[in-house]
Amino acid sequence: MTGLQSATWFAFQRAVFAGSLAIEIVRRYNISVMESIFFGRTSSPVGPLFLAASSKGLLRLEFQGRVMMLDPKKFDLHESAKAIAPYIRELDEYFSGERRDFSMPIDLRGTPFQLACWRALVAIPYGETRSYAEIARIIGHPKAFRAVGMANNRNPIAIVVPCHRVIATGGSLCGYGGGLDVKRWLLHLEQAHVRPCLPLPIGA
Repeated sequence: MTGLQSATWFAFQRAVFAGSLAIEIVRRYNISVMESIFFGRTSSPVGPLFLAASSKGLLRLEFQGRVMMLDPKKFDLHESAKAIAPYIRELDEYFSGERRDFSMPIDLRGTPFQLACWRALVAIPYGETRSYAEIARIIGHPKAFRAVGMANNRNPIAIVVPCHRVIATGGSLCGYGGGLDVKRWLLHLEQAHVRPCLPLPIGA
């Protein structure tokens, strides 16, 4: 082994030892490493929106009036227009009618029941709706339609996880975090681009 190779090898060993030591200290003393979260705001046709993203993808997309605050004691928060720009780009395409399916990564966090509900929402095709009862049946809990409604209410990623596509069995819009006018606007946007020549069958 040459001198250069030897120096490189020992540098590598020191790096491995330092990394292992750091992991052991974190484990032994129960030290929590704060997760970095990047956030920002943007205007939109449905009002101001708040976005937050982790290293895995979009973590929050919320209307200005109902932002579920991120705990600064649990997360290392950084405002960053650059970090959220790709998410805003897809949203702008959606609002202009140029995008039907989002390709952005999302980082959904919740209970197993909530995650099942939210994943069922993502599966609702653009321009279509499902009832709370239908979602309950899809996730294997046919009597839990009220719990489905509560999960929808706690959906942390509006629009991209399309809880606006869930309506009452009778066809009425029911509640929505952004307000019924916003829910109606989103549904009309989608249906107008799917069936531009047909009347919109959405009730008030």
